[in-house]
Amino acid sequence: MSFMANLFRGEIEPAQIFPYPEAADQEQREYIQSLADPVHRFFAERYDAVESEKLGGPTEATTDALWEMGYYGLMGPEEYGGLNLSNTGYATMGDAVGAVDLGLAVVLGAHQSIGWKGILLYGTEEQKRKYLPMVMIGKTTAAFALTEPSSGSDAGSIRSKAVKSSCGKYYTLNGSKLWITGGGIANVFTVFAQTEVIDSRTGQKRDKVTAFIVERGFGGLTSGPPEDKMGIRCSNTTEVYFDDVKIPAENVLGGEGNGFKVAMNILNNGRFGMAATLAGTMRACIAKATEHANTRVQFGRKIKDFGNVQEKLARMAMLQYVTQTMAYTIAGNMDKGSTDYHLEAAISKVFSSEAAWHVCDEAIQILGGNGFMKATGLEKVLRDLRIYKIFEGANDVLRLFVALTGIQYGGSHLKELQKAFKHPTANLGLIFKEGSRRAARSFGVGGTDLGQFVAEPLKDSAKHCSESIDMFALAVESLLIKFGKRIVDEQFLLTRLADSAIDIYAMANVLSRATRAVENNLPSAEHEVLMTKAWCIEASSRVNNNLKRVNKRMHLENFTTMSHIAKNICDNGGVVQKLPLEIN
Repeated sequence: MSFMANLFRGEIEPAQIFPYPEAADQEQREYIQSLADPVHRFFAERYDAVESEKLGGPTEATTDALWEMGYYGLMGPEEYGGLNLSNTGYATMGDAVGAVDLGLAVVLGAHQSIGWKGILLYGTEEQKRKYLPMVMIGKTTAAFALTEPSSGSDAGSIRSKAVKSSCGKYYTLNGSKLWITGGGIANVFTVFAQTEVIDSRTGQKRDKVTAFIVERGFGGLTSGPPEDKMGIRCSNTTEVYFDDVKIPAENVLGGEGNGFKVAMNILNNGRFGMAATLAGTMRACIAKATEHANTRVQFGRKIKDFGNVQEKLARMAMLQYVTQTMAYTIAGNMDKGSTDYHLEAAISKVFSSEAAWHVCDEAIQILGGNGFMKATGLEKVLRDLRIYKIFEGANDVLRLFVALTGIQYGGSHLKELQKAFKHPTANLGLIFKEGSRRAARSFGVGGTDLGQFVAEPLKDSAKHCSESIDMFALAVESLLIKFGKRIVDEQFLLTRLADSAIDIYAMANVLSRATRAVENNLPSAEHEVLMTKAWCIEASSRVNNNLKRVNKRMHLENFTTMSHIAKNICDNGGVVQKLPLEIN
């Protein structure tokens, strides 16, 4: 059912996009709002982000207040003390904290989005009964311990080792973890370590990653000093060491040898929340930039009247709109029971983190010298934002994940066709259907038509997106035919494919949401249509340019040239050329 996975096959599965997901009924909306209102008041009246940064964490009063409001167990089931919020509700609460302090957002997100999420997703009933009340209402902090000094994005290469006792009752864990949010204050950890398991197919022993619930109270678990970070200084980040930690066998999470799947699903499950949080951050940045534009006078005019400022504000607003739309699309689909959202969640993480960085940077530019000063708060936001392009899946790696996962799905379609051609008489329907579709796309007719899903003012914008989808399908197919399995090594090309996929997903999202606004006669409908039109024109142009780079010889040769430049730099240990005044 994934919109993006099918896109790599050149097919449209509209269910996750059109119509725009409406996951919350009126009763749920009122419940979410009843929880969000006091949080907004608390942040406005009682929270000081600068103080939290100076202290290296929220004050005790802040922490107590957030526990009392249930902010540490937003999506937890009521039976364990949680607020039982839907993904849509969680997105709304993320927006609230994202507008105030990204450092605090990390504190709260690391605790529940990844810290105890594995227990909720994979825990046995016994594990849930024991641990979920502790981490939701029991003022016990949880942490997610995956990254190691030698294992960042390559989670499968972790070295921490858990050895099962001869009696089978416990494991002994040794190793260390790096950059663990909450590592110095958490008492419950989701930890990933290599364990020796027997391969069910071969009967041979091999090391596979297993997830464990580890308590600090087990003994042997210690933490290093807090890291001195560029941003999110409100959050505690430390190394965590395991020295002969005895873990009861019943604390295996998700089954022995299934740790990699557990880790990836925890991360995939929570990525949409980052987009929701950063939409709140962008909203706050835009408000500060708008206030300045409305009041600042230069050359006898308010700067809001200058075209370059107007362009900045428009692009900032579009980026926030796309980010927020993506977040609620994915949340809505998850609330409806979808399990096919991993590509979309990865895209939302990449897009939102880069959009927020740009929006904050442009807000600083609009404020000029004032934006550079600490008093406006934007320099703190910029420092806090930088990590979002790195953690929970570095954007460079997630781009490859999107491209390669999509291509794998697209490639399976080509295999179906290859099999069909071996027995053409029995598969004439599939062959003729595919052949006519490809021929039509090649001539620019009979391709994708999203116009049927959108409101009248958006028909032309839908055409831009449809044409991009058809170009994308042809590009994926040509790369598969040309490179086959070797495509995994063509990262210049994969990045362009990923960027095209991101832009197409963004276009489809805003087309759907703006259509919803028109059909429901929302006060913002006209404005949403304007943003969607502008976005689709520019996004489709980017898709066109990126896909040309995938196929044109000039660009392919230039990728090779850049590879040589990078090799020269690495061989030289940095910049190769000397100063212009140096002859030798």
